[in-house]
Amino acid sequence: MNAWRAAINRLRRRLWRLLFFRILFGERSRGALRPATRLSPTVCIEHEAGLSLGDDVFIGHFCYIEAGAGVRIGRGTQITNFVSIVSHSTHRAARVAGGLSGAALEAAVIRAPVTIGERCFIGPHSTIEAGATLGHGTLVAAHSRVRGAHPDFAVLAGNPAQVVGDTREADQRWLADHPALLADYQRWRAAIASDQGSAT
Repeated sequence: MNAWRAAINRLRRRLWRLLFFRILFGERSRGALRPATRLSPTVCIEHEAGLSLGDDVFIGHFCYIEAGAGVRIGRGTQITNFVSIVSHSTHRAARVAGGLSGAALEAAVIRAPVTIGERCFIGPHSTIEAGATLGHGTLVAAHSRVRGAHPDFAVLAGNPAQVVGDTREADQRWLADHPALLADYQRWRAAIASDQGSAT
């Protein structure tokens, strides 16, 4: 009897994963098809029109994205599980909201776009707050709370998150052991430098 129960439970989990948790390739963002982008069906997106996704983005299970003020996620970025990205906060307004309305209430609410660069990695249980900007190649450690602007290739950790390293240092060591990947890495870095140069 116990063996049957275990088999049924295993089958039920596999079916549930196949039907409801399977991450498939292909998304549409701002009218453009992103064929290599994958979002878990458990991702909750509020104000989806404000979300801009690059291609080859991965967003894992049980993430929350509130894009009312705009959220941009760059190409190749990976967002793991249980991550929150919010473009507004009512932490000030909550204490005075009962007596405010209209412009006064809006003045107490923080609304600012979030920008996450290309090929970033956001660890599980992290929060990206309104107005945060993460440069290209940024790594956010698990359980971090990120606010403010951070440069390309930053390693961020903590609550609030601080720059604790540079991803290029670890990349250099890793690529020395995997030289076949070096050309793609160098092309990507050159493209970023070129884009930043043309933007100035």
